[in-house]
Amino acid sequence: MRHRRFLGAVPCVPPTTSPPRRAGGLGTTAVAATLAACATSGSSGSKSGGAAGEGDASQVDVVTWWSAGSEKLGLDALVKVFNQQFPKTKFENKAVSGGAGSQAKQKLAADLAAKNPPDTYQAHAGAEIKDHIEAGYLLDVSSLYEEFKLNEAFPATLMDRLKDSDGKIYSVPSNIHRANVVWASVPALKAAGLDPTKPATTIDAWIADMEKVKAAGLTPITMGMAWTQLELLETILIADLGVDAYNGLFAGKTDWGGAEVTKALGHYKTIVGFTDSSLYTEDWEPAMKPIMDGKAAFNVMGDWAVAGFDAAGKKAGQDYVYFPVPGTDGVFDFLADSFTLPRRRQAPRRVPRTGSTPSPPRTARSPSTRSRAPSRPAPTSPTRRRASSPSTSARPWSPSPRTRSSPPSLTARPLPSKATNAMNDALTKFAQGASDVTALQADLKAAAAS
Repeated sequence: MRHRRFLGAVPCVPPTTSPPRRAGGLGTTAVAATLAACATSGSSGSKSGGAAGEGDASQVDVVTWWSAGSEKLGLDALVKVFNQQFPKTKFENKAVSGGAGSQAKQKLAADLAAKNPPDTYQAHAGAEIKDHIEAGYLLDVSSLYEEFKLNEAFPATLMDRLKDSDGKIYSVPSNIHRANVVWASVPALKAAGLDPTKPATTIDAWIADMEKVKAAGLTPITMGMAWTQLELLETILIADLGVDAYNGLFAGKTDWGGAEVTKALGHYKTIVGFTDSSLYTEDWEPAMKPIMDGKAAFNVMGDWAVAGFDAAGKKAGQDYVYFPVPGTDGVFDFLADSFTLPRRRQAPRRVPRTGSTPSPPRTARSPSTRSRAPSRPAPTSPTRRRASSPSTSARPWSPSPRTRSSPPSLTARPLPSKATNAMNDALTKFAQGASDVTALQADLKAAAAS
């Protein structure tokens, strides 16, 4: 998520027992080159630069929210690739921690408004950067897609969501994530008399399982700060509404005030009632820790969470299992982290091009290129594990055996930052007990229209 972010809906390939893979290959190569193309001089008096890749290349300032924990490992891997390909350009890490990007975005907004942007910054591809494009903060990077043949490498469904109304592209993805994944503690499930290899398939059945976990004296489900609450809500909406109606919420075809949304919000209220409110100000990793410790049963988080389990020494199938949010099997709720090329007062530096492709780094992300999905985990990556049963698979390109083997239905939340922030505020108010389902539904409807 990570915050969030989202891009739309597509249909999954044959099942597998491997956890989500990491970013690498062509996607990482293109991103490394894009970062280098963003390098700028120290002069503050010149006019804004021209096309991507022009100028000299001594340093590039990069703002991300990959600043701690498993996400920092992903950034370190990207920096390693960058240093290998562009040894004469210094990668200046300007990472800002907190809130799955919320803290980074607050500082970034101030810098953009002051016309003092970094050389490049992380964003979620798609509608999230719409306001920045319209404000003239970003340069068109479509030429990089032609140079590196990214139009051929990235899935068409991703390409469709990267383009603006004029067909221009303003960021380069480094990964594709699947968000609708449940991570569950094997010890907690067994303590509640539940079979870890047979997850619920509907929201109602999942709630019934949570009741059993609660009766066993454990926390049924955890959630953290607002963006994690929004991720939980959106997966419940997908489960209850279905792909078409869910996507219709963002296309003006499904009414946010309708009865089907009311039903989903009722489910959300029930599930929130099972959570530990002391975690509401925490980011995703602290909120996931009770799952790792066997003190809670479930948490909804994107496929990047596997790196946290690996860092904690937990093994899939033995310590934890993962599966699509009940009711969303065969659905790929996706987002993509990407990097932009801001328009600056300084002249951009020229960067040498390279045709080399590094081996995939060990990051917490899935490949953004459709050609980089090997059939089994690479033995060099300590964060790639095998689950004990195919039914625990939630990999982006590999659903559980129950899923048809056609492409997954793609869903995403194609909203600009303003609307997403308003939804986060509404969910925070709801979690604090300051609103009810009726008020929450009205707030969400107003946010979507903002």
